[in-house]
Amino acid sequence: MAEVEIYTTAWCPYCERAKALLSRKGVSFTEHDAPHGSPERRDAIQRSGGRTTVPQIFINGESIGGSDDLAALDRAGKLDGLLAA
Repeated sequence: MAEVEIYTTAWCPYCERAKALLSRKGVSFTEHDAPHGSPERRDAIQRSGGRTTVPQIFINGESIGGSDDLAALDRAGKLDGLLAA
């Protein structure tokens, strides 16, 4: 199973949507609370190549983007392969 990390903030509907999709797929993930201005948020921005929004999702250390990107991978049939790697 792939290592999945997700940087989130409280009260973020996109974060909740991404976590729900991963949970429905039975994927365990590490969640990093990354409020604005925090070291975790700076880490997410750096790791994602400058993306400042949340969630930021990483699969096996590679940035795949946010909630919409995660859902697009799932619709395209590509997410399960990434999660199985």
